[in-house]
Amino acid sequence: MLEVVHLTKQYGPKLAVNGISFSVKKGEIVAFLGPNGAGKTTTMRMITGYLPPTAGEVRIEGIPIRQKPIEAKRRIGYLPELPPVYPEMTVEDYLHFVARLKQVPGREIKARVERACARCALADVRRRIIGRLSKGYRQRVGLAQAILHEPGLLILDEPTAGLDPRQSNETRELIRSLAGEHTVILSTHILSEAAQVCERVIIINRGELVAVDSPENLARRVKNTDTLLVEARGPAEAVARALGAVPGVAAVAPRAGGDGVAQFQVEAKGADVREALARAVVNGGWGLLELKPVELSLEEIFLNLTAAPAPAAAPGRP
Repeated sequence: MLEVVHLTKQYGPKLAVNGISFSVKKGEIVAFLGPNGAGKTTTMRMITGYLPPTAGEVRIEGIPIRQKPIEAKRRIGYLPELPPVYPEMTVEDYLHFVARLKQVPGREIKARVERACARCALADVRRRIIGRLSKGYRQRVGLAQAILHEPGLLILDEPTAGLDPRQSNETRELIRSLAGEHTVILSTHILSEAAQVCERVIIINRGELVAVDSPENLARRVKNTDTLLVEARGPAEAVARALGAVPGVAAVAPRAGGDGVAQFQVEAKGADVREALARAVVNGGWGLLELKPVELSLEEIFLNLTAAPAPAAAPGRP
């Protein structure tokens, strides 16, 4: 669906984006993450065709956006952080106007507007003035205009920015419902949101591509040990010694405990040690209350990957 090949953007001596490449499959929801100044916004603008790259190529459904910009852009739906709405228009009139701008065939406009309103839960406010709607509803109107022409690729920039928790949850559910029919690239600073909604994560830092993978695989890449939580009913020191004696266990750290219950964070390297840990607790005559893996949060992964120093520039490169 989307191919980004050696994409580069240079502003005079400043290299904002340095030859990044990645692809997104049809029907995926992918998070595009990066700290401020990482080159994320510049990359998104090049993907949408708003900004020409210095070098490299973007292809939408195999169509190069530089050589065939109109044809490629017809396949893109874009929701910027501030929805591009006219506050003095009604929802329905605005969507009809946008449909004509996007050259939706006249005989299909009514049906497309009806479908967009239904998918974005706008039926009850379709005849209201946009400027009198809540921010959550205005965000829905912005999303409706993005899907109106039924594009294959949706690019959503901070779609829940400024929304209250209920509105944010509704918007996330709406984005999830778009998967399969649309490929979605979601740019967000709310990392928990990306973890809830997205199948893969693309991380950029200082103009360089840092990672493209699922959150689970990124956690394994960042941390070369498996972390397990073990909770047992028994004497803490004895249980810790038994867990530490299991082959493959690198470290055992006590956590919360009390009333005869001990809890430990176990770091293991290599083979899966869960069965051996359970056996160690049971053989010691203690009760095993909990044994589960502890995953790194997306926040921890992001901070770890973007904390590394940027690669040194090649000789002669700005």
